[in-house]
Amino acid sequence: MVETKNKAVQRPREGVLSVFDEFERVGRGSTPSWVQALHKGGISHFAELGFPTTQHEEWRFTNVGPIARTTWQLPDLNAMVNQKDLARVLLPVSGRRIVFVDGRFSKELSSKDSASGHGVRIQNIHEAVRSTAPLVTESLARYARYDESPFVALNTAFLHDGATVIAPSGVLEKEPVYIVYLSTGTKPNTATHPRTLIIAQRGSEVKVVEHFVSLGTGAAFTNSVTEIIVEESASVEHCKIQDESLASYHIGTIQVQQSRGSRLLSHSISLGGVLTRNNINCVLDGEGLESTLNGLYVGRDNQLVDHHTAIFHNKPNCNSHEYYHGILDGHSQGVFNGKIFVRPEAQKTDAKQTNRNLLLSDDATVNTKPQLEIFAVDVKCTHGATIGQLDQESIFYLRARGIGLETARKMLLHAFASEIVNRISIEGLREQLDAQLFEMYER
Repeated sequence: MVETKNKAVQRPREGVLSVFDEFERVGRGSTPSWVQALHKGGISHFAELGFPTTQHEEWRFTNVGPIARTTWQLPDLNAMVNQKDLARVLLPVSGRRIVFVDGRFSKELSSKDSASGHGVRIQNIHEAVRSTAPLVTESLARYARYDESPFVALNTAFLHDGATVIAPSGVLEKEPVYIVYLSTGTKPNTATHPRTLIIAQRGSEVKVVEHFVSLGTGAAFTNSVTEIIVEESASVEHCKIQDESLASYHIGTIQVQQSRGSRLLSHSISLGGVLTRNNINCVLDGEGLESTLNGLYVGRDNQLVDHHTAIFHNKPNCNSHEYYHGILDGHSQGVFNGKIFVRPEAQKTDAKQTNRNLLLSDDATVNTKPQLEIFAVDVKCTHGATIGQLDQESIFYLRARGIGLETARKMLLHAFASEIVNRISIEGLREQLDAQLFEMYER
């Protein structure tokens, strides 16, 4: 929750409000009234909350001043991307693909059969509103609270397009859904606000990859919100890959709502961006469910990578497990704040949280804060955090067997990162990330 009382708040500049007025003028006439109401509610709450500052406890180590001081522009509606451009950044993910260019759906770059068949239905928000309006209207913006978070409020104010993935009851989809949010960088200081809605209905199973990537190297701001609803006995594997340019800013919120007997497997891989903040909130609102959060963040140069997680155990007999690894080099900064809340009625809770960090230079820093708030008696809850450097004994062991210093170093880093990457069940994606991380520290 964002604190506003007795705290300094960076109020939105007039530029934000003027861009919102332009956004409303462009969309007027084609936007449903209930979406327009979301826009107005979002901008109203954002105007009240303002941008957070480092005086807010939740943002103490992450200064969003560069975002607040910039007047971000609406994307270029005429930005063109062809299949060859797209192929340069695609990950080897099989299955159906839906692509958004600077926040807008691209039919030409998406799979032709994305919405066909009787299995998982993949659409952009405009199509989904027309074909499955009740389900979308009942779920969109219901779980991600835009009255409490300024960036969720900003996303809701500028909600225009994004992906909807709906797995009907009983459907077991083995092939992953691949969502690509592509930033072109053709217009300076462009802001996009992608929205993703994933619904796994009762007894269904679906895997979703969200890929945020840049074609250009210019400054851009991505402010994404993903809502994931996992109904009774359903299963979702969600993988978010953030690999945008090193001049970009990325604020992302993932809001999960789980029901009885459901399963969530979440992966957050952060590689790009000069400033990245991932907020991952899971509400465990049913008995006998399981929630696993995996994360890997890699920082170089002057990057700042922040993960804030919150898991709410509301019902008994539930398990949650968190494993986050950070690798920081240069002058980069890492932040991890993990909270687990166990309500009084959530007896028989089993919650584990681990954060491990490697610092590869004297100038790299990390701030880690695992937290437990337990109000039940019969629980098993543990947390731990470590910060260290590469093990010199392991390097010596490898070098004694004829392995060069740099190769030994890469092998140890690769092994550390692979503990997280190997948890991804999507084979092509896992292998690509594995190879990319091995080569990342070539000197």
